[in-house]
Amino acid sequence: MPKLKTKSSAKKRFRFTKSGKIKMPQAGKRHGMIKRTNSQIRKQRGTTIMSKRDSKIVKSYMPYSLRG
Repeated sequence: MPKLKTKSSAKKRFRFTKSGKIKMPQAGKRHGMIKRTNSQIRKQRGTTIMSKRDSKIVKSYMPYSLRG
């Protein structure tokens, strides 16, 4: 069987936690922050854990990751 390629965009955007979940940056904080409430801006700091259904798709993009 030939080797599978890892999607370059996925390896740049996502990281795995020790338990195998996927960490991702918070969405919706690139522009238009003047419209957002202060609480929304605070909640969007840092990273978040991806939902199970979405993480299944991302894990298929990274076949040789240690936690995939």
